[in-house]
Amino acid sequence: MKRALLIMAAMTTLAAPAFADEALAKSKNCMACHAVDKKLVGPSYKDVAKKYAGDAKAVDALAAKIMKGGSGVWGAIPMPANPQVNDADAKKLAAWVLSTK
Repeated sequence: MKRALLIMAAMTTLAAPAFADEALAKSKNCMACHAVDKKLVGPSYKDVAKKYAGDAKAVDALAAKIMKGGSGVWGAIPMPANPQVNDADAKKLAAWVLSTK
């Protein structure tokens, strides 16, 4: 019984941050252009995670792009600035995107 409770607690702990950050992405309207596992207007989060895997500066770079926008990395369609996202939320979103391998 204790083992089952420990397993359930571990699963909940591991899954909860992912759902919370997906909820943040939805609340900031990120999901209008991005999806976890398929390209919409912009690249999938899994593709972004693959592209930046191993890059120690990726969280800060992606957080800046989330807030200020960018262009040229994924093709001709630019990513608009997202002034509704503050620095802390941008870093949280960037870290979550990078975890979606």
